[in-house]
Amino acid sequence: MTLEQIKEILPTLDNVEFQLENGTSVPEHFHVTEVGQIIKHFIDCGGVVRTEKAVNFQLWDANDYEHRLKPTKLLNIIKLSEEKLGIEDTEIEVEYQNETIGKFDLGFDGKHFILKNKQTACLASDACGIPAEKQKVKLSELHSTCCAPDSGCC
Repeated sequence: MTLEQIKEILPTLDNVEFQLENGTSVPEHFHVTEVGQIIKHFIDCGGVVRTEKAVNFQLWDANDYEHRLKPTKLLNIIKLSEEKLGIEDTEIEVEYQNETIGKFDLGFDGKHFILKNKQTACLASDACGIPAEKQKVKLSELHSTCCAPDSGCC
């Protein structure tokens, strides 16, 4: 989900609710403690220099049980970050702490913002020597005369 997409969704909501992909809810008293832009400049294992940008939201459970973030408040935080930081319309990445700080992609199911699990991947699979996945074949389906009974190969 991009920054523009969340800005379109927020005015249609009564409450801001986040949920992990497994259905676990982020406590309703969460705070958004940061909105910023992350720029990652790196080199992949194939030697290609890359730059990625993402808008970062950090969610925090402060044990402030009476706190509820309303959609208009989050929209105002986003607008302020755009104004003060020059944030661009890129994909949103959410930081949220379970056992450790996790980074999640953001989706929306019509009611909840969904913290979607991220996966690592090789960006240069053609250059880093990872073999292609081998095709699985059932030996019973091989039609070879080489070692058939009475073929004379053994």
